[in-house]
Amino acid sequence: MMKDENMFSDLFVFEMANSHQGSVEHGIDIIKAMSRIARKYNIKAAVKLQYRNLDTFIHPDYKDRTDVNHIPRFMSTRMNYDQFTQLVDAIHEEGLIAMSTPFDEDGVDWCMDQGIDIIKVASCSALDWPLLTKIAYTHKPVIISTGGKNLSEIDKLYNFFTHKGCEFAFLHCVAEYPAPLERLQLDFIDRMNRRYPEVTIGYSGHEDPNENIVAMLAIAKGAKILERHVGLPTESITLNAYSMNPEQADKWVKAVLDAKMICRTKKENDKYVSQEEIDSLRSLMRGTYVKKNIKQGDPIMMEDVFFAMPCQDKQMTSGEFMEGIIASHDYNADEPLIEKRKITDIGQVRSVVHDAKGMLYEAGIALGKDFEVELSHHYGMKHFRQTGAIIISIINREYCKKLLVILPGQKHPVHMHKVKEETFQLLYGDLTVNMEGKDIYMKPGDIQTVLREQNHSFTSTKGAIFEEISTTHIKNDSYYEDPIVRALDPIERKTILKKW
Repeated sequence: MMKDENMFSDLFVFEMANSHQGSVEHGIDIIKAMSRIARKYNIKAAVKLQYRNLDTFIHPDYKDRTDVNHIPRFMSTRMNYDQFTQLVDAIHEEGLIAMSTPFDEDGVDWCMDQGIDIIKVASCSALDWPLLTKIAYTHKPVIISTGGKNLSEIDKLYNFFTHKGCEFAFLHCVAEYPAPLERLQLDFIDRMNRRYPEVTIGYSGHEDPNENIVAMLAIAKGAKILERHVGLPTESITLNAYSMNPEQADKWVKAVLDAKMICRTKKENDKYVSQEEIDSLRSLMRGTYVKKNIKQGDPIMMEDVFFAMPCQDKQMTSGEFMEGIIASHDYNADEPLIEKRKITDIGQVRSVVHDAKGMLYEAGIALGKDFEVELSHHYGMKHFRQTGAIIISIINREYCKKLLVILPGQKHPVHMHKVKEETFQLLYGDLTVNMEGKDIYMKPGDIQTVLREQNHSFTSTKGAIFEEISTTHIKNDSYYEDPIVRALDPIERKTILKKW
């Protein structure tokens, strides 16, 4: 519907506007200068034009006026349809994406006739509903600048293009030329990413063309599209205060790519920690040493050890020590403690609880204080991360509400209910529900109802949180397909936590 990652993500937009000066030759020179930058850095790049049918866009009484803002510039840099067609062909010949901002309905027709790849909505046109309606009906990907628009107005745009079934992206933008740094409000990119999680958010900059830290900050804030005005100065052509020359555009692209490298996580669904980082930190950690002679088989208590640098190879750190560890061999006083912490059910429970709480924090789901947590471990706690679920009971009256947390890679086995009917709504992550042998892939917001006596199971690749609304939950109303699970007493496959 909205987010076309292949089209929008990591897109650089070079906005030509009127920098072509009404000359096809000069416009092509700009396109070639930008294509050299795109090839140098191997980036996905677009060159953007602006379309206006000046015969109808400007009122007849004002076409020759020089005292009205913008009109003299539009008229002096005027291009006709055939000239723009030559520029579009040059953009495609250079392997770039062709974009245009139509300011009127004729401009939309030109976009369609000339094979423009992406249509851009300028900030000044973002509430021009006749124009937006015609753009929406093209079914082209659309990028919308939001300069001067508050949240309520951006919500209207979101709902309009969503209902029209368009692929679209938003650009945070401050429509001042040039835009002063103190009014850029890059934190708003965070807000847009939270508010419209399925829409690609970018940044259109009008700040000083030598100021590249802004673009780097926009990347750090989560912008996936970057746009700047560009031009090509000559002896007779001087660029305006917010447009970049090719040298500045080159530095801007390099700064953005540096920011992406700095910000990019190196490990999917987690934080990458290098061996160099581990070694660096271990060199500063305290190791665990024994205070006295200890015999093999003796429990080692807190009063039997002390913590000091250095932490030697294979030695237990101060953070790893746990009272009651059994000595695997004899120790002399002041020797490093070389032992391994045993994996216990309690340790595993703590581990999965920490993970579940972290997922709830990341999803922004608050539980309140009145709830009960059930760890459903069908094949024992040691296999919980493969098979099981964390079930959080919120309400159980004539109606029942639960939250279920599924860890990455975890599966809840096939079962059915004879008394209870339930409906799932995915709130966070990815979920695959298997209904009577058929997989149903759910995304956040999707709903799936499970009728009585319907066999079902569910699993998640990256982790999921979903809400279960049902009729009253009754104990012993879960009938499992696997006879091993079916034979267990519910007490054997459940751990109840009143607090966590």
